[in-house]
Amino acid sequence: MLINEKTKISQLLKANPDALEAIITISPDFKKLRNPILRRLMAARTTIKMASKIGGCEPKDFLKALAPLGFEWDDSNSGEEEKIERKPFPKYLSELSKDKIVILDVRDMIKNAQDPLRPIQSKVKELEPGQALNVINTFEPAPLISLLERQGFKAFVDQVEDERFDTYFYREDGGSFEEIKTEDTSNADDWELMLKKFERKMREIDVRHLEMPMPMMTILENLETLPDDEALYVNHKKVPVFLLTELKDREYEYRIKDVQEGEVYLIIFKKK
Repeated sequence: MLINEKTKISQLLKANPDALEAIITISPDFKKLRNPILRRLMAARTTIKMASKIGGCEPKDFLKALAPLGFEWDDSNSGEEEKIERKPFPKYLSELSKDKIVILDVRDMIKNAQDPLRPIQSKVKELEPGQALNVINTFEPAPLISLLERQGFKAFVDQVEDERFDTYFYREDGGSFEEIKTEDTSNADDWELMLKKFERKMREIDVRHLEMPMPMMTILENLETLPDDEALYVNHKKVPVFLLTELKDREYEYRIKDVQEGEVYLIIFKKK
């Protein structure tokens, strides 16, 4: 495969899965790609040029690492055109009539910094067995996929265009949806106790200015390198519901201080 600065990490991994470990040897910063959720969120959006800035390396360093796997550098800088290879639909979707598929396009919500969680939950809740929801987005919603698969839904991602991902959630007989609710963790006394407990062992980040899915990616990236005896203090503009379910799975505890709309603070630390 011919590659250049514009080649996306997802193309490299699709061409040869062994490229993952080869890329990790280039920079310690790329170890985060071992995390399946971070990999799914980052790989489709990150080019070799962008990754080089993140890893503090040069684009040609990718060639050195990937050449043994058969990758070649295109000095014309045109590279191969990215051809989106659309996967065949699974039988449970290909045989589904159009009237059984509910379509929800959330791209405008994402563009306007609106959280699509509520409308998605509403549509999923209304699904009957044998129906599917098609969520149209600009990226693959890995946290949502993980969440609904655990609840018995089948998920399939169809990348239609470079910036369009159609994600289908199919409800089988027996599948059920449990609405995500934020626990009341805004105990002021407990919050102050946590601040005091970690006052000299606290890393602070601000994700308020980031577009989805970057806030969740940034938080998970920081947790990857956070020592077990330290806490992560997050400045956020909303309660990150999908993140909370992921934190539970990873055995992290958290405290939330929801001050007002657009002003939310979190303390995240390893469960002991």
